[in-house]
Amino acid sequence: MIFTQQDHDRLTGILVEAARREIMPRFRNLATGDVREKSAPGDLVTEADEAAERFICAELERAFPGAVLVGEEAATRDPALLRRLADADLAFVIDPIDGTLNYASDLPLFAVMAAAIVLGETVGAVIHDPVVDDSALALRGEGAWLCGPGGKVRDLRVGAASAPEAMGGMVSWQYFPEPLRQAIPGRFPAFAHVSSLRCCGQEYRLAAAGHCDFLLYGVLNPWDHAPGTLLYSEAGGHARLLDGSVYRTGQPSTGLLCAPDAESWQRVRALLVP
Repeated sequence: MIFTQQDHDRLTGILVEAARREIMPRFRNLATGDVREKSAPGDLVTEADEAAERFICAELERAFPGAVLVGEEAATRDPALLRRLADADLAFVIDPIDGTLNYASDLPLFAVMAAAIVLGETVGAVIHDPVVDDSALALRGEGAWLCGPGGKVRDLRVGAASAPEAMGGMVSWQYFPEPLRQAIPGRFPAFAHVSSLRCCGQEYRLAAAGHCDFLLYGVLNPWDHAPGTLLYSEAGGHARLLDGSVYRTGQPSTGLLCAPDAESWQRVRALLVP
């Protein structure tokens, strides 16, 4: 199975249309009953998440008959869907709204994401910002770029490596198991600044554009990290699991670190993860 530029354009168009039809009309218009809690406080799903996922999956079924579709909300209901990613000829993982807590809080900082996966290998990525209406895109072996309204395109490239005390990053420390959950925040003073946007799609976009030096994540849901790791890698960055291996969808793992190159990755890991 070859995932072409035309296929990638089709995937991008579906996500953009879902944002226009299902997500933005509901933004700051959600009723109380339109927001529900899932597994824990702050883990939310809204009517917009579900409507957007239905729309995206229906369009993908028409565009790519027979492809395996794994949306965040569908996988929450049926985790067994994740097992189909490893050996599917073509699969898509979909996050209809990444940053749902921000979305439900009327904060305009969220994203629509999807990745195309061929035989377990991520080959295409889309991280669309519905508010600005632009898309960060990557195709394996073809680089990463930002496509704005009107078709304006610019390449994405990670920033140059620098000394740790000059670096800033995004860390989702709260999703690590103990004792790392408590230990990691104590390492933050080694860097210039550490924060979180509560939306890894936007964090990957920042890092791929060179506006953020490193990213660290605990839980690695494929709809969050399959698009982001491809985008970051194609922008020239070094994305690895904490044991140094390459992230692959469908494989259980904990801990992913992104840094500009292999040397800076080693330095950040040594300082950040005890």
